[in-house]
Amino acid sequence: MRLHNPGARIFVPDGTPVDRALARVTHIGVGAHQDDLEIMAFHGIAACYGRVESWFAGITCTNGGGSPRAGLYAHYTDEEMQGVRRREQDKAAFIGEYGAMIQLVYPSAAIKTAGEPNVRADLDALLAAMNPSVVYTHNLADKHETHVGVAIALIEALRALPAERRPERVYGCEVWRDLDWLPDDEKVPLDVGGQDHLAAALLGVYDSQIAGGKRYDLATMGRRRANATYFESHGVDVSEAMTFAMDLTPLIRDDRLDIIEFATRPIDRFREGVRRTLAKRLGR
Repeated sequence: MRLHNPGARIFVPDGTPVDRALARVTHIGVGAHQDDLEIMAFHGIAACYGRVESWFAGITCTNGGGSPRAGLYAHYTDEEMQGVRRREQDKAAFIGEYGAMIQLVYPSAAIKTAGEPNVRADLDALLAAMNPSVVYTHNLADKHETHVGVAIALIEALRALPAERRPERVYGCEVWRDLDWLPDDEKVPLDVGGQDHLAAALLGVYDSQIAGGKRYDLATMGRRRANATYFESHGVDVSEAMTFAMDLTPLIRDDRLDIIEFATRPIDRFREGVRRTLAKRLGR
């Protein structure tokens, strides 16, 4: 497997040869930054943890540069910080028993550049070596441009696969914008309850972020609990923790669907739902 960046690497925690490790993958998460996978794709990580018939692979596209830093990491150079973040991502892969962890080490600017060929080429090569049934990535309404860039590149790479090799489900998940606003019949609730110990271990690996001033560990666990409780207003909680996803599967089933139209249509429906509720109460 040849990737474009010299610093790119494929880490296989259990030592299986790379070709066999990639071939066994059933679930993949494709994220922008180190720790995105543990925040947004925990449903897939947990589904494969401790199982021999299911394997999770992570793909992190950027190099970890530009991270906010404070405390112990306040004086780290950008190069030093990139090294720390890449090592943290590999630690998470070891703890989570990932089938493989791929880090493509692109600068964020490359991910945000429309049509950047090397990112697509790397994703094409990796998808050709794997045959996942479930894919997790960023949702198309995420407010981080790099996250959206990753999601678009992945959709384009999946659309390039033969129809029979495309995954069964593709989920756009929460990081830098939650999906509580999605109409209930459009959001995909993913039950991630019952494994808080594993979730905490994975999120706690990222000391450079936690000690550096960003409590993603607390925020992520809090969001999952809030999602579970606020999901249903007229019933008891059915889960201890829940993440929401945007179902991106139609975009890889029908290449004719426009990505912008697909992503903004639920926003229009949300607006109409709010307007309709207000109009009813105001008698208009």
